[in-house]
Parts: sequence; C-alpha cells; structure tokens
Amino acid sequence: MIIKDNNIRFMKKFLFVLLSSIMVLACSDDFVDVDSFDEDSENFFNSEEDYQSALLAAYDLLQSTYINVMLGEIASDNTLAGGESATDTPGIQEIDDMVHTPVNQQLRDMWGWMYSGIYRANYIMEFQDKTDFSGKDVVLAETRFLRAYYYFELVKWFGDVPLTIDRRIDFGEQNTIDRAPRTEVYAQMEQDLIFAAATLPVTASDEGRATKGAAQALLGKVYLYQDKFSDAAPVLEELINSATYNLLEDYSTMFENDNENNIESVFEVQYTDQEGAGFGCLQCSEGNVAVGFNGIRNYSGPDFESGFSFNVPTQEAFDAFEAGDVRRDVAILDIAAWSGANADVSFVEGFEHTGFYNRKYIARQGDANIGDANLTNPNNYRSIRFADVLLMAAEALNRGNISDDRAQAYLNRVRNRANLMNSDATGAALTQAIYDERRVELVGEGHHFFDLVRTGRAAQEIDGFQAGKHEVFPIPLIEIELSGNRWAQNPGY
Repeated sequence: MIIKDNNIRFMKKFLFVLLSSIMVLACSDDFVDVDSFDEDSENFFNSEEDYQSALLAAYDLLQSTYINVMLGEIASDNTLAGGESATDTPGIQEIDDMVHTPVNQQLRDMWGWMYSGIYRANYIMEFQDKTDFSGKDVVLAETRFLRAYYYFELVKWFGDVPLTIDRRIDFGEQNTIDRAPRTEVYAQMEQDLIFAAATLPVTASDEGRATKGAAQALLGKVYLYQDKFSDAAPVLEELINSATYNLLEDYSTMFENDNENNIESVFEVQYTDQEGAGFGCLQCSEGNVAVGFNGIRNYSGPDFESGFSFNVPTQEAFDAFEAGDVRRDVAILDIAAWSGANADVSFVEGFEHTGFYNRKYIARQGDANIGDANLTNPNNYRSIRFADVLLMAAEALNRGNISDDRAQAYLNRVRNRANLMNSDATGAALTQAIYDERRVELVGEGHHFFDLVRTGRAAQEIDGFQAGKHEVFPIPLIEIELSGNRWAQNPGY
C-alpha cells in the first residue's frame, strides 16, 4: 500500500499464514522501514511504529484487488474477456463465459489475497491491548475498516466464508474452522464499520488512509447489499449532508493520474509506478496491474500506452449512454474514432475485439513504469466515489419506500453533472432509472455484476448465467481440501 507524499521506505517482507496462502510477501512501499515481521509477538507491537508498520502491511493487500475490479466487469454484460486468444489466461476466459470451476486460478488468487489482508488486520487486533500510545484508537479503526473491506469482497464473490476475528489462524487449525453464514460475516462488517465511522477522522493524515466518510460509505453499501434500506439511507445521507465530498465538476478529469484523491474520492486504492514485479508475483507490484491488462494491444500513437487488450467493453455498454452524456467518451475509448482523429495510431486487434477499451483504466503516456511496464501503472483505483454514494442513497430511499423526492434529487445531481436532463420518474420507474444510471456512471469500475446479482437481474442480463449457481463463485478446491473437506462447495459447482 502506498501512502503518498511520504519518502521513508516501508517494509520488504511480511509473512503470514492462512490455508493455502501460507506465505505472502508485502512488497516495498513508502512510509516506514521495517526489516522483517518474522518474529514472535513478544518482540513486536511494543511501539506506535510497530503498530503503524503492521497497519501499512494490512493496507498493502488493497493493491491486489485489481483482479476483483477487472473480473467484476468481465463477469457482467459490460465487457468481454478479450486478451490475445481464447486460451489467454483461461481463468479470465472461463469467468466471462460463466464456465468457471473450483480450480480457477484467478479465483484462488483472489481468495488468498483477501484472506491475507484479513490475517494482517487480525494480527494487529490480536495484540490491540499490548501497548498504549496516543492515537491507537485511530489505528484500530483503520484496521477494522480494512478487515471489513476484505470480508466484503469475499462475501460478494463467494457467499458464506470462514470468519475469524481478532486472532491469527495457526497452520493446522484450518480443519476445525467452518464457513460462516454470510449474515454473520455482514454483522461483523457492520460492527467494524460502525466503530470505524465513529472513530476515524474526517480528513486522513496521509492520502490513501481510511476516513470517517470511507467507513460510512462502505457501511451504507454493506446495508444496501442486504436490502437493509432503512439502515443504509440515514448513514449515506449523513455522509452526503456532511459536505465533505462533492461531485467533481469536470468529469473528463476524473480518472487522470494528476487528479487523484480529489473532492469526489471517498476512498482510493493507491498505486505507484516506482516499483514493479513480474507475472510470478502479480500481487507484489506496487502498480495497478489491471491497467496494463486493459490496454490496447501493440498500441502506437498519442496519449496512451500499449497493453494486453483484456476487459473490452461491449457495444451494449457503449450504447447504454444517452445522447449527449459527457461520460461516455471518458469511460470508453472508441478506437476507430480515435484512429480517425489521429493519423499516427496503430494497434493489433485482440481476441473478441469490440473496438472499445476501458478508458478509465488504461495506461497513459508519461508514467515511469519501473519494472514491467504493463504491470506497474500508477493509476489509483477510485474504490468509492461520491457519485456512487449519491446513487446508493437514491436506491435505498426509493426501494425502501422512504422518499422518492430525495431519491430523485440525488439521482439528478449525478445526471446533471453528465449534462443530462432531470428524471421525474417515481416508484418502479425510478428504481429502473437508478439502476440504469449506476451502470453508465460506474462502468469499468467493477460494480455492475454485483449490482445485477443483488437486485435479481443477472439471469436476464448475463449470457450463460444460471440462477441458483452463478450468484456466487466456487470456493477454490485447494481450500476445501486443506479444510479436511469439511466445507461444502457452493451449489452447482
């Protein structure tokens, strides 16, 4: 995890255990210098610096959520897998075609990386009482925010998952731990985020750290995913009315590297182009790996850099924008139109070429890209934007039969920024208008598949989607085997 504007070097390795994710290296980041955490707790958590170092290690796994974002688009009807061929990274192709299995490598990576983040958070919480110092409550609040963030990703993807809090899992314990019902995992997220929202500052000490607003927004989303509309609406409206955040006036600058952590960013995952990795350890890159994967294959021309042509938007996603919507050409690059406007453009069409690319997250020229250029892009991921908060609040107010007037007002704030007229819809028509707006506002950001699933629309919208099966993904087979086969697989897999 990069906490920007700090130049002191942060750790070289951090070793933890969880099922098959026995050892995960946290690569070099900026903040503090810690040589190794490979020692017992009696020699650690003896100072504020120790807690801060462990906290930065917990932040570090946020960078590996690039795969969650990319696959969240590919699983939906927004994009196709793309790549070089039908066999390029089979796990991604399988998810696109809805034929993924329990041996899918990308799902196994996601499971391991998210649990590594949880393990690091739990390590801090296990020793939360060992040493006192001023500001420790904020450290623990950030820790609990991160734990909720990682658990939320796991529940979205896998449903019921093993739940552990405030302690590490020793190797050998895995055959005594059961998967917890998602209701229990959501309840723990709620507790963590309520504490975080009450404790965290409005403005973080460093860009990239969790804030009160980030905790409120994630709490509202956790409620919304459970259809707890009467709980979601007030926490989201409290955030809106705080005036801490606002819509960025010029949408065209939203995803540019010189406009990160702006007034609309409630929470961003921080990336840098200063230290890369390789395909043998994608999670070790400090750059946004998805950006290289999304890029134009063998591209030459202005503004952009080459990539692997995965995650290509569909014609349907492009056409979902209304006439005059200023967001379309910011979100989706039409390569034919771009080539027509720039005579020096050349590229190679990849597999499932649609003519479109995810412009929000493709590589820009001028980045250092130290290491592998396609794996070390500095583009931050805007995990929670204020526009998302407005639309979540609108949905909660409308679907919870609380206030269509306020729901309409929040929806229209987003539409007006896009140069669109107000919607006067109410009732079910307003619900659909909010769904439609979420798709175009957040296209390319990894949310659409889960919006379709949680609102019961996935089977009608996604080719190959089987109701009763594809709402969640299979538990990686190796994890079931390491549990002593005590876990049942998700239905249909």
